[in-house]
Amino acid sequence: MSADWGPVVVAVVLFILLSPGLLFQLPARARVVEFGNMATSGISILVHAILYFCILTILIVAIGIHIHVS
Repeated sequence: MSADWGPVVVAVVLFILLSPGLLFQLPARARVVEFGNMATSGISILVHAILYFCILTILIVAIGIHIHVS
């Protein structure tokens, strides 16, 4: 029996990349987009959560990324 690690790997990588304030923050406090400011707000968390869910759904369901390790 082999496990499908594709969804796990994609979810972890997207979670790290889409953490608000790490690489970018959308919307930011002073501008629409700020890069690497390491600050966050409630609306920014909501926007990044929606982006995370949409991108994860597209990659896992629509494209069908699979990593099988035996």
